[in-house]
Amino acid sequence: SRINLERMRANVVEAAEQCGVIAVPTVDEPQKLERLLADWTEREPGRRLIFCDEGAAIANPAEALARLEPGPLALLIGPEGGFSEEERSALLSHEAVTVVSLGPRILRADTAAVAALAILQSALGDWR
Repeated sequence: SRINLERMRANVVEAAEQCGVIAVPTVDEPQKLERLLADWTEREPGRRLIFCDEGAAIANPAEALARLEPGPLALLIGPEGGFSEEERSALLSHEAVTVVSLGPRILRADTAAVAALAILQSALGDWR
């Protein structure tokens, strides 16, 4: 409810222009996690959901991502205070979810997003 979508969309466009990216990422309206997961396979066929989880079983994110083929994906950073156990269980049991760790520290959402994008670029992007 505190997100300014128009500002976020403008930031995405500006960042894409700065980086020379042709495919500008989308910024969707906020929705409940339960609904997102229920509709994911139909709405996003073949698209992986990268879930950044401080409790990930594999501590090395590169190792967790090594099993993935490059392709469409989305990145999920938790809210302040983290996900509830019910939300984590739903994410961990979803077929499209790949869990990655961002290390032993709890990061602010904006810092976590930058760290996760750098990891994804390194493992699956054009830094390879």
